[in-house]
Amino acid sequence: MLTMKHHLYILTGASRGMGLAIAEQLLQEGNSLLCISRHANPGLQAAAQKKNVPLVQWTQDLADGEGASHRLRAWLQSQNAADFASVALINNAGTIPPILPLSQSSPADLAQALRVGLEAPMALCAAFLGATETWPMPRKVLNISSGLGRNAMASQAGYCAAKAGMDHFTRCMALDEALKPHGAKVCSLAPGVIDTDMQVQLRSAAGEAFPDQSKFLQLKEKGLLSSAPQAAALVLGYLARPDFGQKPVADIRD
Repeated sequence: MLTMKHHLYILTGASRGMGLAIAEQLLQEGNSLLCISRHANPGLQAAAQKKNVPLVQWTQDLADGEGASHRLRAWLQSQNAADFASVALINNAGTIPPILPLSQSSPADLAQALRVGLEAPMALCAAFLGATETWPMPRKVLNISSGLGRNAMASQAGYCAAKAGMDHFTRCMALDEALKPHGAKVCSLAPGVIDTDMQVQLRSAAGEAFPDQSKFLQLKEKGLLSSAPQAAALVLGYLARPDFGQKPVADIRD
C-alpha cells in the first residue's frame, strides 16, 4: 500500500498571534508541522490529533539563533525526504524592543530584537537550505517581514533594522538559490497590518516617545486591521501561488 506523502512546514513564533493562526490552518489542511516557539500550545496538539497529522513543538528561545539552527539542521538530517511532498520554512517570530528613540534604547533590548528578528531567521534559513539541498521535492522559504523594513519610523530603530535586514538577506538568498539546479524559492513578505499583541504595544506606547502612536490608534478605531486568521489565510495563499519566489521581497497588499 502506498503511504500518502505529507507537506512539511517549519514555523517559528507559532504560539500566538498570526503564527498560531498559520499553525492552526496548516494542521486543518492535514500538513506535517514543526513549530519553534518559546512556549508550546496545547490547542495545537489537540488539533493535530483530531486531524491525525504529525506535529512537533519545540520550546526554543530564538534569541539563541545558533542553537536553534543546529537543532533544526540535525532534525532535518534525521528525516526521510521521501516522506514529504514538499517542505517549507516560515520565519514568523519577531519582537519589538521598548518603543523609545535610539538614544534612549538599551543595548540589551536592541540585541534581543536583532537576535530574534534577524540573526535567528538567517541562521535557520542557512540550516534549512543546507540540510535539504539534495531533497528533490519543492522547497520554499517564507520570511515574514514588515512595511517597517521598507519605511523608517521614529522610536522603532531596532525593529525596522531587523526587518530591513531580513528583506536584504532574502534578496541575497534568492540570488544564491537561483544559481542551483534545484534551488529553493524564497520571499520576504510584508503581511499587512494585523490586530496582534504587537499592535497593542504600539497603541499603548507613550505618546511623547512615539510620535506615530496616533496612526496606530486610528487603524484600530477605523477597523483597518486584519484579524490573525485573515492574515494567516492571505500569507498561506501567497506561499501557495505558482509564482511564489519570483519577487524576493513582496507585500501582501500588492
